[in-house]
Amino acid sequence: MRLTDERGSAVAEFAMVAGLLVVLVLSVMQLSLALHVRATVADAAAEGARHASLLGSDAAAGVERTRELITTAIGPGYAERVSASSAVVAGLETIEIRVAAPLPMLGLVGPVALEVAGHAPVESLG
Repeated sequence: MRLTDERGSAVAEFAMVAGLLVVLVLSVMQLSLALHVRATVADAAAEGARHASLLGSDAAAGVERTRELITTAIGPGYAERVSASSAVVAGLETIEIRVAAPLPMLGLVGPVALEVAGHAPVESLG
């Protein structure tokens, strides 16, 4: 066997490249999961704000709707910190639903680092 003999090098090369490819694929999947969670929570907050802004509804109904949507789509661990507030923006009364949820770093586990808000103008008859 000579030093320039390349027999068996394809196996070693494949093992090194396969490891890098696995890390790359798992990283892309984790990023996709984090973006999916963020988009889902933001959409639930916006839908909860729209629900709370309807005539005859209140902030508690919006918070409950937001929790229901997040629990159905992702899980109850993401719907624990939901709050509502109202403000006047450009002369219109608006409702804001704010959600603080875990940002998935390893699977669905992560620190509470994701905070999104949904706004909607409150309906009135006059």
